[in-house]
Amino acid sequence: MPAVEAAVGAYGVGVLTRAEDEAAGATVRPGQRLLARILHRGTDAASVEASVTDLAGRGEDPDVRAALRGQLKRALRDDPQFAGELSAMLPERPAAQATGARSVSVTDNTGIISVGDGATNIQYR
Repeated sequence: MPAVEAAVGAYGVGVLTRAEDEAAGATVRPGQRLLARILHRGTDAASVEASVTDLAGRGEDPDVRAALRGQLKRALRDDPQFAGELSAMLPERPAAQATGARSVSVTDNTGIISVGDGATNIQYR
């Protein structure tokens, strides 16, 4: 969703037809490619286009974002193979890195991370 939102935010409705632009950022290009693939798939293309148009005009509205997210979720849920194709199009996630004193590098965490002097950490479950 962030890649699609970045593409719509950068180009508005033009994201549906705009040719890939060299000046586009690393987040915008994948969003354009994902949208193009979703739209060329054929299923529900008109309603996805309508949601992209709404998002371009009212991108800060959480309901508009949720509507497009819902359509994308349905498309992926209904066709796991398509979900795999789209996943393969996404850039790899960079490895977490930390530098400097008391730095913490985390890719996934479900607990407390504490680096302070004399800190007391209590986690109730």
